[in-house]
Amino acid sequence: MSVVNVIILVVAVAVLAAVIAAVYVRSKDIRKVAYMMDALEDGELNFRFRDKNKLNRTLNRIRTIFEQQRQQHEQDSWTKLIRVLTHEIMNTVSPIASLSDALAKSVDENGHSELDVKAGLETISDSSKNLIGFVQTYRQLSGVAKPIRKALELQDLMDNVIGLNSEFITSSGAVCKYTPAEPDLMIFADEGQISQILINLIKNALQAGAKHIDISARMGKEDDVIVEIANDGTPIPASAQEQIFIPFYTTKKEGSGIGLSISRQIMRGHNGSLELLRSDSSLTVFELRFR
Repeated sequence: MSVVNVIILVVAVAVLAAVIAAVYVRSKDIRKVAYMMDALEDGELNFRFRDKNKLNRTLNRIRTIFEQQRQQHEQDSWTKLIRVLTHEIMNTVSPIASLSDALAKSVDENGHSELDVKAGLETISDSSKNLIGFVQTYRQLSGVAKPIRKALELQDLMDNVIGLNSEFITSSGAVCKYTPAEPDLMIFADEGQISQILINLIKNALQAGAKHIDISARMGKEDDVIVEIANDGTPIPASAQEQIFIPFYTTKKEGSGIGLSISRQIMRGHNGSLELLRSDSSLTVFELRFR
């Protein structure tokens, strides 16, 4: 073999080796990015790549940014929750303390009082029961059971939910219908828990004065199932739209303020999501996404 042929062969082998190495490195980089994306989707940020190259350092910076944002979001959520809890507890405890003090001061040495002691004690009793109810509601919020999943036909599920609420819907002068984009849509979920979410959203819509509640479902681009519940009731105030999933926050005069919080917890337990897509003078739309 001539020297020229040997040189050509050596160069060809070197180029081939370089190409193989580049493909191998690129394949490893793609796997790293895919791993990071999966981790970010699952909320698992306890990973870190070795800072041995520019790509790894960039991925680690992205992870750090997500971690900082999550910590800030969690801190904001806890701050809002503590503020709501403090407000509710103080609203109940303050009258009890004030009334108890007034009753104690009104009793003379002979045990007589100018105030109606019986009525005062009844008020204290009612307030105490309300506080106990509040604590029990909080326990309910923190004790959402792990879902027991099975394959569910969405059409059957919607028929059952709408049927259970038919009397309330009719008495409210409203119409509720389910319209799937394609037949035979199915989800793998806990029937009782998902029914609870749908019933809560329908009742919220009726309490907001909705006359039309339209439920639709379709397949998403990533083979997820998307359910939307739209209604034409009074919109949620813009100032409240970011608060409605906070425990005990409510825009209604009567209500515990945990319905949407529990609903979102249930969807997260299904590896899904519950979001408010819009709420304006035309429509209020909630989205359930099953992955």
